[in-house]
Amino acid sequence: MPEKKCGCCEKTTERSEAERRKLINRLSRIEGQIRGIKGMVERNAYCPDILTQCAAASAALNAFNRDLIGNHIRGCVVRDIKDGDDGVIDELVDTLQKLMK
Repeated sequence: MPEKKCGCCEKTTERSEAERRKLINRLSRIEGQIRGIKGMVERNAYCPDILTQCAAASAALNAFNRDLIGNHIRGCVVRDIKDGDDGVIDELVDTLQKLMK
């Protein structure tokens, strides 16, 4: 029986082990920040303190997104354009519009 894939998993990106590890480490730190925020809410921490931590987590996620989109443009987008797939430009524009909401 063939493996079923969701619509978001049709394409993949080959990453070096170093790049994959860097991304996973950043996400692990962000995950830790989110757990910390959850703990603050559970302990009834002062609202501005929670909001400060939320801003830090948001900035960390934005930094992750900047790195990932830069890697995507330098790698996947350049490769696809060289291969004659100009549709990757529309996909990039759609992705950037989602990130800017």
